[in-house]
Amino acid sequence: MTSDELQQLKFPVGEFTAPAYMPTSLIATWIDVIEEFPTTIKELTENLSSTQKNWKYRPNGWRLKQVVHHCADSHMNSFIRFKLSLTEDTPKIRPYFEDKWALLTDSQDDHLEDSILLLTGLHNKWVQLLKSLQHSDYEKQFMHPEHGTLFRLDETIGTYAWHCQHHLAHIKLALEAEGKYN
Repeated sequence: MTSDELQQLKFPVGEFTAPAYMPTSLIATWIDVIEEFPTTIKELTENLSSTQKNWKYRPNGWRLKQVVHHCADSHMNSFIRFKLSLTEDTPKIRPYFEDKWALLTDSQDDHLEDSILLLTGLHNKWVQLLKSLQHSDYEKQFMHPEHGTLFRLDETIGTYAWHCQHHLAHIKLALEAEGKYN
């Protein structure tokens, strides 16, 4: 497998690049993606066997179940970052080691229902919050110490819409590969 093919499997929808201009219509589209994510991930995974849940989407990649559990972990962290940014002045957020979290017992569980329930409730709250934001709220930022960078909330909405599409594509790739990368 070539490095280009591996890169395509790693980033099947490409990498996220924030546009220079983010009109409210684009932000609304991103919020729609975030809103639909739990339903889509449930539809893709609800009838899978244990074997299918353990398929990988690329060589040395996560198993399908780890992707689902990672989304719950990642989106919880993002939701908290939004709330911190809306209630504090440019908070310094706490990063986490997603690769290590993916190795914990709950991320190895073949039962995806709890993570999907968590995503459903979390996304309901998150979307309610996102839809209530004023234009000035989009400019609020948090500082990510791992990158030493400030992230605006409008950009972060786009990042997480991309994150949803990125991992849905991983799940689809794992199903198409039918265990080929295990």
